[in-house]
Amino acid sequence: MSATFGGRTGRQGKLSQWLLGRRPKEAAEEGGREVLLLAAAAAGLPLAPAAHPSDGYRCSCDRVGCPTPARHPVSFAWQTQSTTDRSQIERWARHQPQANFITATGMVHDVLDVPLEAGREALERLLGSGVEVGPVAESDDGRMLFFTLTRGTPEDEDEWWPCELDCHPETMDEHPGLRWHCRGSYVLVPPARLPGDEGQRVRWLRGPEHALPDPLTLLEALTDACARHVGAEPGHQGAAWPLHH
Repeated sequence: MSATFGGRTGRQGKLSQWLLGRRPKEAAEEGGREVLLLAAAAAGLPLAPAAHPSDGYRCSCDRVGCPTPARHPVSFAWQTQSTTDRSQIERWARHQPQANFITATGMVHDVLDVPLEAGREALERLLGSGVEVGPVAESDDGRMLFFTLTRGTPEDEDEWWPCELDCHPETMDEHPGLRWHCRGSYVLVPPARLPGDEGQRVRWLRGPEHALPDPLTLLEALTDACARHVGAEPGHQGAAWPLHH
């Protein structure tokens, strides 16, 4: 796995300070796409290039009738390609200026992915209770993403904690409520553009400068909020990007 974790360089520290002084939306509007991507990588989120919208509702990939336009990696090797290496991410960002990026989950972080209204309710409850909430992203397709520490990747597979909420790219339609993205899954990382009406995006509500929390500290509030919002989720993309053509 190509990934560099560990201490932040002085320049990475300046990135975090820069982000702290600006809202994520402002950072993106100031031409800070690359800055936001590097800040995510500096926080330990491994990234890989993804497709982007083309001609409104179409996907930049060459697949006819792509089921998840602009929401999937460009390479089937995304798990091994994902990296936090600054130089590599700079090259990708500069050579592919339209590309979205995904972050591969289950190595350093997981993502708890919930319907937007449920996420807003849970976030208000968590912050009001003084719970340490980490990075949170909001997607204009009706989802909210809570970034957490991963449950880990033990060498002994028997020690792996199975969870019926686990969500993989090929099983997205089976989890209309709470989706737990861990090993073998991915999500779009802000800033990302979605197909459809102009301005549809994935953006940070709380940026990657916030420390990743234990997922179990958020789970009860998220599941409770999802239970109250059953049936209220906007229509989601039915099929995820398949692992094979």
